[in-house]
Amino acid sequence: MAKIIPSYAPSHEALENLSVTYLASDEEIPTIDYSLLLSDGTNQRSIALELLGQACEEYGFFYLVNHTMPDDVLNNVLKQVSNYFDPTTIEERMIYSKKVPSDKILWGLSADDGENREYLKVIAHPKDQASSNLTSLSKIIEDYNKEMRKIVVGLARSMSENLGFDENYIEEAFNMKSGFDVMAMNLYPPNSKSKGDIGLPNHTDPGFVVTLVQDVNGGLQILSHKGTWINVYIPHHAILIQLGDHLEILTNGKYKSHVHRVIVNKNKVQRISVVTLHGPSLDKFIVPGTEFVDDENPHNYIGMTYKESLKANGGNEIGVQSSLEQIKLV
Repeated sequence: MAKIIPSYAPSHEALENLSVTYLASDEEIPTIDYSLLLSDGTNQRSIALELLGQACEEYGFFYLVNHTMPDDVLNNVLKQVSNYFDPTTIEERMIYSKKVPSDKILWGLSADDGENREYLKVIAHPKDQASSNLTSLSKIIEDYNKEMRKIVVGLARSMSENLGFDENYIEEAFNMKSGFDVMAMNLYPPNSKSKGDIGLPNHTDPGFVVTLVQDVNGGLQILSHKGTWINVYIPHHAILIQLGDHLEILTNGKYKSHVHRVIVNKNKVQRISVVTLHGPSLDKFIVPGTEFVDDENPHNYIGMTYKESLKANGGNEIGVQSSLEQIKLV
């Protein structure tokens, strides 16, 4: 049966080392059993769907367990990404630091008070030749993204059904077959030389959902619907699912994306995370669905294409910056 389970607790040492400014609680986070969402057992599936709806509406994030991602694929992507961030080969990665609209691979390095990470972003879908330039990563990236997209499509169908629609509702609303997905591989802190507490500052992410896996527990904090920060301790081989800005827009605020941040606190332990932002197709016009708008719930967001929303802050598509505050009407 799907249930809410306690988060993993941090060590006493971790608590002692964490700046008081960034302390967060260890509240329980919903855990969804993906296998039950796909099961034929009517009663168990109904319970899992109900919990999924609760997690989406009351939290906006949850752990996904018993999913279809093979263990070796998940392990390999974390291992290969860690190897890729070898400090002795940083000059080889710098060729991807240019930021122009045609970029399909983007590398960056920040070590200051506001951000401490090294990252590499690639277009994960539609299938692109960009990752073929990353010889050590291309095959495992392809395998990982193929498996993750299957999971995300399954979630979209379950969410659609839970909302009371045909299972293809979200897929069609976002044209997910041509969805624009960006994969961000992060090293926190960059080569263990952070210059502040912040790995990545407060933000939300655009798109349908955000999937995250990591090799070392801790670091990520999410601002709950109650206005309190929650530590995220992902169970072994689970996937953290966070709702994206454009699911919030489509549902007119019924489902909300949530602010989150990464804290490194001059951490001497490196952390690798692989984050994928699963978005609508670039040319899809996203506006609140008519099913979510009535006299009591007027339009809360303006409509624009996904491409327009990604460029609203002056960046390019692969930068995948949130523009939710510019889209909100209230």
